[in-house]
Amino acid sequence: MKTPSTNTNELFQARWYWRELIICNLLAVLILASWLWQPTRQLWDAFDLRLFHWLNAPLATHPIWARIWAIGNMRPIDVTVGLIMLVTIIKSNWVFSGTQVRRAFYAFFALLLLLLFIRIVLFDEILKLMHWQRSSPSLVVEGAVRLTSLFPGWEQKWYLKDSSKQCFPGDHASVLFIWTAMLLFFARGKALFFVWLLTILYLLPRLIAGAHWGSDVFVGGAFLSLLAFSWGFYTPYAAKSQDLLERLTAPIIQPLAKLPFLRNISFISGR
Repeated sequence: MKTPSTNTNELFQARWYWRELIICNLLAVLILASWLWQPTRQLWDAFDLRLFHWLNAPLATHPIWARIWAIGNMRPIDVTVGLIMLVTIIKSNWVFSGTQVRRAFYAFFALLLLLLFIRIVLFDEILKLMHWQRSSPSLVVEGAVRLTSLFPGWEQKWYLKDSSKQCFPGDHASVLFIWTAMLLFFARGKALFFVWLLTILYLLPRLIAGAHWGSDVFVGGAFLSLLAFSWGFYTPYAAKSQDLLERLTAPIIQPLAKLPFLRNISFISGR
């Protein structure tokens, strides 16, 4: 699929990529349809159950393994992973050059806003109307291992999460997929390996703990991220948003770029 070259500061062009936009939207619809159509829904349900048992069962017999994934499901870890995702974008010459990092961050921020709009304003109403919501496997599967039971007190102290009564779609997964999709176009070498590694590692905690079914992630999360990414990346939206955010933040960024320490930060200096 087409993407603007990274040889210039203009990571996104203010134009329509109709072929890519249509392909992504068709793919999103097909993924969701495969979950709604009864014959293929049975396949998804079987996949969900097998994946959950495969990932969750070892928690009962391996205390260290259980502790690792209990830590992985704590809110501070979510914040830490979010910061790592941010750093991969704004660290100069990791994925983007020093002259590109600010515009790359603005594009990512704009994509997240679009995802939020699609999720809350549009998709949330469809979820309620169609009654697609459901409970986590940790709440409905007999014999499920609950991390909150293995580590009592962690839920209140560290915001450990292993269940939800409204687990579809996987919101963490949709944000992660947006980040992954954007960086896959630009990352190379060890940066590309790191993107794939973080994506896989960050998907696992909620699945292992049983907070989400596999289809929450690979149907719901993928559906939302494909819509948001395609309408942000393959339309003028990202480029226009970059320009707008550059203008809005210029009165703040320009004075900061004159300060001794801050002017060495690529996000501030633009170089």
